[in-house]
Amino acid sequence: MNNERKYMKITPVDKWIIDPVSQFISKSSTGGIILIISAILAIIWANSPWKDTYYKILEYKIFIGLHDSPFLDMHVLEWINHGLMSVFFFVVGLELKREMIAGELSNPKNAILPVVSGIGGMIFPALIFTYFNSGSETINGWGIPMATDLAFALGILYLLGDKIPTSIRIFLTTFSIVDDIGSVIVIALFYTEKIVIGNLFIGLFILLIMIISNRVGVRNIFYYALLGIGGVWLFFLLSGVHPTIAAILAAFTIPADTKINEALFIEKMDNYLKRFQQADPNHSVPTLTGEQLQILEEMESLNNYAMTPLQRLEHDMAPFVAFIIMPIFALANSGVTFGENVLADAGSQVALGVAIGLMAGKMIGIFGVSSLLIKFKVVPRPSGVTFKHLFGVGLISSIGFTMSLFINELAFNPLGEIGATYIAQAKIGIIIASVIGGVGGYLFLAFQKRVES
Repeated sequence: MNNERKYMKITPVDKWIIDPVSQFISKSSTGGIILIISAILAIIWANSPWKDTYYKILEYKIFIGLHDSPFLDMHVLEWINHGLMSVFFFVVGLELKREMIAGELSNPKNAILPVVSGIGGMIFPALIFTYFNSGSETINGWGIPMATDLAFALGILYLLGDKIPTSIRIFLTTFSIVDDIGSVIVIALFYTEKIVIGNLFIGLFILLIMIISNRVGVRNIFYYALLGIGGVWLFFLLSGVHPTIAAILAAFTIPADTKINEALFIEKMDNYLKRFQQADPNHSVPTLTGEQLQILEEMESLNNYAMTPLQRLEHDMAPFVAFIIMPIFALANSGVTFGENVLADAGSQVALGVAIGLMAGKMIGIFGVSSLLIKFKVVPRPSGVTFKHLFGVGLISSIGFTMSLFINELAFNPLGEIGATYIAQAKIGIIIASVIGGVGGYLFLAFQKRVES
């Protein structure tokens, strides 16, 4: 890298701003850190003298269309949860498709342990919440403690660095993907309001067009964006089906193949490099000659042919999701005002169901199920992974932040004013479980490394 940099023109802006920021953003733990900061800021804001401003901003209405007859009319919080979060789910869908084609989920043997553990990590939290809320109108929140927040959890694992094996990160990522799939199915089946069949069929018809386009070889990203946003997302939203489902489905229509194989790519790129080397340089000025510019444009087109649209989209959109969408979501959904009854709220059946569901349910589902599968030799233990590692991951999987907050809104918003109380209680449960699980899991894994070494 140092040899490469000596041929580059490094400006003070590169040295003191661009390079450090790029290094910070490139770290896998950065997204989780920013998410934590956003959540803390939301809690501080919601308990500050300016808390009214916080809620007024979220309740402000933004409409599309005429003022008297708007086409879409939603609060800021709804735009965030229906619009921005659809982008998040779109990237999740891209990741799921990639994993199913060429990742951990493509090999059934490697996927058995995290997949079964992931299913257990959804079932047991839901059962525990149901136990605490059985016979109450709050029973509808059973889906809240089901999913682990992958960004937070991976952030903690990466903070541990080489103290844990890479295989434990793969295990966590894979069962979190299973969590995401389960959560999407739960949202589609149990947290979707009244459906307008006509709009749903229009959305599905446009989705079919996207699938056919993929089959016949259409690879233009803007084409898929136009149909995905202006068609599938919009008509799913108007149908009553949660638009995040549309985002997942649209992601699965994005092409995942290349237009050129590796051998031909290497051959052509080598020819371009030779042509560029032989082209007359423009010594007198820093700009390129016309011939050099044309060669670079052809190289850029070749690069696009060698990359799948799916991976290119996932790569390009991941930073936008991690550093803009997720912090905005956390800022909008994490704010809970702690009143005089905060202890009573923390001890409510909703908060207990969520907190214990996440902590005990995830531990049983992730650590318990995976340990039994390994102990009875149903599946082999991942290389370098000990039962202590699995216990630590069980603790960390109690972090049920993003998806838990999202389902929390879907579960209790229809209940009106009393629903707002339940939402606040569930947020307290989420915060308690996430803090205990995150801090406890980090300390446990860090300590175990010192003991084992």
